[in-house]
Amino acid sequence: MSDTDSAVRPDAPLDLSFSDDELDATKDRITDFVADTVADAGADGGVLGLSGGIDSTLMAYLAVDALGKDGLHGIVMPSEVNADDNMSDAERVAEDLGIEYEVIAIEPIVDAFVDAFPEPVGDEVESEELRTAVGNVRVRTRAVLNYFVANHENRIVLGTGNRSEALAGYYTKYGDGAVDCHPIGNLYKQQVRQLASHVGVPDDLVEKTPTAGMWVGQTDEEEMGMNYDTLDAVLALHVDGPLSKTATARELDIDPEQIDTVDTLVARSEHKREMPPAPDALE
Repeated sequence: MSDTDSAVRPDAPLDLSFSDDELDATKDRITDFVADTVADAGADGGVLGLSGGIDSTLMAYLAVDALGKDGLHGIVMPSEVNADDNMSDAERVAEDLGIEYEVIAIEPIVDAFVDAFPEPVGDEVESEELRTAVGNVRVRTRAVLNYFVANHENRIVLGTGNRSEALAGYYTKYGDGAVDCHPIGNLYKQQVRQLASHVGVPDDLVEKTPTAGMWVGQTDEEEMGMNYDTLDAVLALHVDGPLSKTATARELDIDPEQIDTVDTLVARSEHKREMPPAPDALE
């Protein structure tokens, strides 16, 4: 099986895979971008939060290619809601690549935020809103720790966001979106998997179920209401591409309501992709 074939799922509604030449060119473009961004900042390397997921794993491989082992500092930041295998996979990636890394348990920091809130927040107040709020505190805590290490060591924070999640707004504002650059930010999730396979990421990590680790049992695709292959296809044809909702539904043979879901995700997350607004200046 070729590198190109290995990342194409047989049930994917739209093949967005790169050719072998495009894979090499994409890898080179990203690694050059990382090296240039670090150099332009006058920094000594990069900091990367390692989750054990495919995005941060791919970024680790590419960053080591761009900066060398000494140029990347990994941080593994488990919480009580993270599956043990995710964190062990994160450490495995760091050890396989031979980079420096720390393991910092974030739950005591998250608990301090919750305990500091002026109203009681605990098991007696269970709601989806509370679960999301505390989940976002976990993600933002990781961002603060990334920058703490980066500032201390004169490094920059490397982002792990891809195009699918950016357009759908599937990230935490000032959390995993708080970085100095997004090297894989133009890749759809399908292409992230394919490039990861191409650069040698083990197959079990390439095909691992994506999760943001915000609460127990949380998965990206369940929360968004569709799998990434469908999301990628709708984004490529309808949001980034020229097709109408009707044409996209017909082309992909999917329920038009799924396209409505994607349109809603994109519209509601517009504020995440823009600088905080300010009123126009007086003339």
